[in-house]
Amino acid sequence: MSTFRPGRFIGVLVGTVAILAVGVYGPATLLGPLPAATATLLPAPTASGTVSPPVLPVAGTSAVSALTVSDSGALEAPVTPLAPIAAGGTADPLPLASIAKVITALVVLDEKPLAAGEPGPAVTLTTADYQSYLDYTAVGARTVTVFQGEVWSEQELLQAMLLGSSNNHADTIARWAFGSIDAYVTAATAWLAKAGLSDTSVVDATGLHDASVGTGTDLAAVAGLAAGSPVISEILASPASALAGRRGVDNTTAYLPEEGITGISRSYTDAAGVCFLFTARIDDGDRTFAFSGAIVGEPDYDTLTADLVALMDSARAGVGDLPVLRQGDKYVNFQTVWGPSASGVVGVSKTRFAWQAAATTTPDITLDPVVDGREGKVIGHIAVSGTAGEASSSLKLDSTISAPGPGWRLTHPIPLIEALLDSRG
Repeated sequence: MSTFRPGRFIGVLVGTVAILAVGVYGPATLLGPLPAATATLLPAPTASGTVSPPVLPVAGTSAVSALTVSDSGALEAPVTPLAPIAAGGTADPLPLASIAKVITALVVLDEKPLAAGEPGPAVTLTTADYQSYLDYTAVGARTVTVFQGEVWSEQELLQAMLLGSSNNHADTIARWAFGSIDAYVTAATAWLAKAGLSDTSVVDATGLHDASVGTGTDLAAVAGLAAGSPVISEILASPASALAGRRGVDNTTAYLPEEGITGISRSYTDAAGVCFLFTARIDDGDRTFAFSGAIVGEPDYDTLTADLVALMDSARAGVGDLPVLRQGDKYVNFQTVWGPSASGVVGVSKTRFAWQAAATTTPDITLDPVVDGREGKVIGHIAVSGTAGEASSSLKLDSTISAPGPGWRLTHPIPLIEALLDSRG
C-alpha cells in the first residue's frame, strides 16, 4: 500500500515544469523569430544646388514645361501633359491670338497625317478660299496671296499658316480637312479634350476671335506637342523661301534665337496682346535641357523681349547637373529592441541635367521588414519627383544590425513571443 508523500509530488511537479520549460521555453526563445526593427522616416535631406524658379511675367498667363531630348537631338513631348515647371500670371484662359493656328495644324495633322519631308495631298483652292483672302486683307489681318483654282500641297498650306501666320490659309486647311469651319471647331474641341487641355477652347481656326482662349499651362503643352511633331518641327527649322506660285513668306515665328529660343507662333491682337509660343534649350557640352513655353497677354514687344531674357537668365542659373538622389543620404532609421540601430541610405546616386526650379516632392518609400542584416543589405526602394526630374534607387543599410545573443533571448520572452505570434498571422 503506497503512501502519499507531498514532498515527492512537489518535486515531481517542479521537475516536470522544469523539463517543459527547458523543452519549450528554451527553443521558443533561442530559435524563434526576432521582432522587426522599428522604422522611422527621416526628414528628406536638403537638395544640393541653388533652387532657381523660372522668372515669368506677372501679367497675362504663362508657363514653361520640360521636354525630353532624344538621342538624335529631336524634342519629344510627353504623351499626356505634365505639371509645368512653373506658371505665371492668371490661371484664367485668355485670348490666344495666332497660337490657335498651331492648334489648327495639330488637329489637321491628326486628321490628315503627313510624313516629314513629303508634300502630301494636293489641294485645289475654291472660291471660298479666295474670298477668305480678300476678307482678311480688307481688315488688315495677315494673309498670304492666293487665287481660285491654284493647287497647294498640304505641306505648303501648313507652311503659309505657321510661318506666315496666314489667316486665309488657316481657314483653307480647316475647310479642306473637315469640310467647314464649324466641323473643324467640333473636331478641335474633341482633340483638346483628348489631349487633356481642358482650359483651352477654340471657336475659329485663326485665333482672331476673342472666344478662342487658353491658359499658359495648356499652351506650353501645345508648344511641346508642336515641337514633337516631325512635320511642324521641320517647317520651323527649314522655313520655305517660296510657296505655290513662287510666293515669298516672311517667317513670323523666329524671335531671340541668340537666347536659345525657337519660336513657334508670335502674334498680336487687341484682345490678346502680344502672344508667343516657343521652345528653348540650355546646352552644356553634349547635354541639353529643353522646355516649351507660352507667354500670352504681353503689352508690347519690348516687354516680351525683356521677359524672355529674364526667363532665359533664370534657366541658365537653374539648369545643371543635379543630384536628384545622392548616395549615402539617409531617409529612414531602424531601431531594434535589443539595441543595434542603422539607417536606410540611398544606394546609388541618380543625377539629372535638369532645372531645379523647386525642391523635390516628399519621397515615395517602400520598405521590407528589417530584423538584422549586414551593411549594404537592400531593405527597400525610394522614388522622388520634382522639377529636376524623376529618379529611384535602392535603400541600403549603412551599418550592420547583428542578431542578439542567447542571453538576451532567454531574458526577454515577451517580444519573442509576440514575434512568434505575428509570424503565424
